[in-house]
Amino acid sequence: MGCYGLLKVMMFVFNGIIFLAGAAILAVGIWVKVDSGSVLNFLGEIENAPEELSQVLNVGYLLIAIGALLVVIGFLGCCGAIRENKCMLLLFFLIVLLVFIAEVAGAVVILVFRPLVDQIFEKLGTAAVQNIQNDYGQNPDVTGLWDTTMTTLKCCGFYNSSDFVGSPYYEEHHMYPPLCCPGTNSSCSQASAGSESTITGCFPKILALIKNNTVVIVGIALGIAVLEICAMVVSMSLYCRVKSSSA
Repeated sequence: MGCYGLLKVMMFVFNGIIFLAGAAILAVGIWVKVDSGSVLNFLGEIENAPEELSQVLNVGYLLIAIGALLVVIGFLGCCGAIRENKCMLLLFFLIVLLVFIAEVAGAVVILVFRPLVDQIFEKLGTAAVQNIQNDYGQNPDVTGLWDTTMTTLKCCGFYNSSDFVGSPYYEEHHMYPPLCCPGTNSSCSQASAGSESTITGCFPKILALIKNNTVVIVGIALGIAVLEICAMVVSMSLYCRVKSSSA
């Protein structure tokens, strides 16, 4: 097998894995959104399954978006390599390049334009708090998403428990959600919610997790960047080889 054949096999295998993974994620996302009753029944049959597990229904759209993107990338890579289709190979290269540029741009903004990042986080925080105060306790999707986030990270609100003041849930119960109340499974008052310093906001909790795992995050980011560069090099090598062969 020559170098050209090896490149085709590598391209096919690598993108085949991406395609299958994307198809699986897409299928799960569609199942979650279309047949939520079956999902809840399935979760209910799991022994000792926590009640919050049912909130995975609210990540269906995210799964669909990620799965669809992976399916497109995998399909273009596989078919472009096997059929020696220059259009597919070029489109695959451009999509991966756009993702790579977006990642690099994000890293540059974070490292160089720190004040701009702080402004973005401030606007994000304002939007998140507004989202809680407008829809938490009234919109099932928003409520479920926040409950899942708070359960997973062991946090309360975006900044702290006061984010829930004025929300539909707070206006109805005049209490904070149970997830903001340490040591209890029920809602609690402001005094109770603020009595335990370990219940912090989700944003400070995420910042702490990032700070404590900086080395791991950088390693994963570099690994992904290397894979993307390799994918672009292989796809463009095949593109040029097909172009020269057809000339």
